[in-house]
Amino acid sequence: MPSRTESPPSPSRIAVLADSDTRWKWGALTARRLAPHARLDGLLLRGRATPTRRQLAEVGVRAESLREVTAAEFVSGFADGFPGGATGGAGRERCDVVVLACVGGTVQAMLHGLARAWGTSPRRPVVVTGYVGVVYEKLADGLLLRHGADVVLANSPQDAARFREVYEGVGASADSVTEWALPFLSESTAEPRQGGAGGVGGGSGSGAERRPFTVVFAAQPSVPENRTDRAYLLGRAVRHARLHPAREVLVKLRSRPGEHTTHIEELPYQKLATRLAGGLPPNCRLVYGHMGDVLDRTDLLVTVSSTAALEALHRGVPTAVLTDLGIREALGNHHFLGSGCLVSWDRLDAGEIPEADADWVACQGVAAVGPYAHGAVHDAARRRVAGLVERAALPPLAPYYTPMTAPGYLPGVLARHGLDPEGRPLPGAVRDQGEPGALRRAVREAARGAYRHGVQRVAPVIRRLGEL
Repeated sequence: MPSRTESPPSPSRIAVLADSDTRWKWGALTARRLAPHARLDGLLLRGRATPTRRQLAEVGVRAESLREVTAAEFVSGFADGFPGGATGGAGRERCDVVVLACVGGTVQAMLHGLARAWGTSPRRPVVVTGYVGVVYEKLADGLLLRHGADVVLANSPQDAARFREVYEGVGASADSVTEWALPFLSESTAEPRQGGAGGVGGGSGSGAERRPFTVVFAAQPSVPENRTDRAYLLGRAVRHARLHPAREVLVKLRSRPGEHTTHIEELPYQKLATRLAGGLPPNCRLVYGHMGDVLDRTDLLVTVSSTAALEALHRGVPTAVLTDLGIREALGNHHFLGSGCLVSWDRLDAGEIPEADADWVACQGVAAVGPYAHGAVHDAARRRVAGLVERAALPPLAPYYTPMTAPGYLPGVLARHGLDPEGRPLPGAVRDQGEPGALRRAVREAARGAYRHGVQRVAPVIRRLGEL
């Protein structure tokens, strides 16, 4: 008999189901953190926010296989192990871990679908889920929709405590809650950067490496929602650039026109920028790309409530969370109360550089040290998942929501994903599992384009007409 080691063997194969570019980024990076050497198979949920090739490339995580599926196809494919496709017959090999990187309702539907597919079989994959960033709204709703997974990842000590309170508050088991850290934060933290000369328009570096002090406004697709507020924020970024001509002001955008992210963007900043009087000044640009690459040259990160703020704080980049539109739950900036980062554009225009509160930052799992350091947190979660994989038998998946606990809610959640009240795919919901032909792909892309055009062009016009 081979000797057993203290650490269980790492999973060899992980499947990630994601429904947008942001959630693919979280799910794929989470898989890599949990099992760096495992085979990664990606499944993209077909819908309005299915990532484009450009968005997938921007994430920078390569999977051994990657294809689109519907929710019903995903559940049906897992009935006998792992769904096939590009991998052919070998695709039926057993999968060790399934990461559900989706919105809460989709996670709940997949949990019921997988529970039905696997039944009481003791040998099944370990199911992992969690959140892609800051949890500032729908805490109970989102958490209870994720209940039933073997592991529910919490991105900070504070989140872990809140998650357990919600589960225990309804009499559900909280054993699945596992502390984690946002996977796109590096294992090591950077030294805090000094605002110094840059605070009033100076640069960073010295000699040949000297560059302009760079301010990055991290835009969000749906916060704020209305045209007036979005135009205001863009206008203030432009004004800041004009007040500080020695600075470079970058407006970091999530997607190009026609693309969708996790949230629908009806009023893209690209469109608003074309209507600015005088246009953008020479030292203000719209930029795309990987947030980590942009932060490498950032001296001040400005946002309303983006998760990019946590990534910037982790890197030691001074971070401003705007109060111009109020501190409101609808904006999500209330999450940053006590952070020391809440500030207005007026104060930034005057040269102020916010300084984050160290205790608040550590409580958020950002730039944490000691037992909360990312290396330690990731190691603990890896051991938890590997230990579950090694078990000879796992209990059946048992979500909190059932036809008995939520008879007026659960059937609708399942039906939206092509499943009946028992978690079985509805008749006709599962089609040919093979790769779609050229005509089918063209029709699908045309439908997506029409939907996006309707969201970004037609819907705003109808809304304005309704306000007359």
